[in-house]
Amino acid sequence: MVLNIYTTFNKNNIMSFVPVEVEFAARLVLSSVLAGIVGFEREVSLKPAGLRTHVLVGLGSSLFTILSSEAFPGSDPSRIAASIVVGIGFLGAGTIIKTEKKIIGLTTAATLWIVASIGVATGTGEYLLAIVATILAFLVLRLTVLEKTHR
Repeated sequence: MVLNIYTTFNKNNIMSFVPVEVEFAARLVLSSVLAGIVGFEREVSLKPAGLRTHVLVGLGSSLFTILSSEAFPGSDPSRIAASIVVGIGFLGAGTIIKTEKKIIGLTTAATLWIVASIGVATGTGEYLLAIVATILAFLVLRLTVLEKTHR
C-alpha cells in the first residue's frame, strides 16, 4: 500500500471546524513564523535583508495569495502568484551589487524569492509544503559553514 499524504493529511478536514477568518489569520501567522526562520538566519549572518524584511515579504505574499482567491471570486488566483514572483524579482535585484572582483547579494535575493514562495504556499493552505521548504532553505543557508571549511 502506498501512503498518499494528500489523503491522510487533508487540509480541508483539519480546518473544517475553524471559522474561515481564523484559518486565514493562522495562515498569516504561520507564514510570518516560517519567513522569520529564514530571516533570522540572514540576521545572524549579518546580511542586509534580515528578519524584518523576510517576515514582511512572507506575510505580504501570503496575504496577497489569500486575497486573490477569497476577495475576488471567479478571478484567476494564479495571476497574483505570478505577480508576486515578478515583484520579488525586482526587490531581489535591488539587493545584488556587482563589484570588480565579485558579486554580492545573490543569496539574499534568493532568500527573498524563496520566502515569497513560502508565503504563497502558506496562503493557499499548503502548510506541509511551506514547512518543508523552510527547513530545506534553512539547511541550504547553513551550508556556508561547510563551504568556508572547504575553501
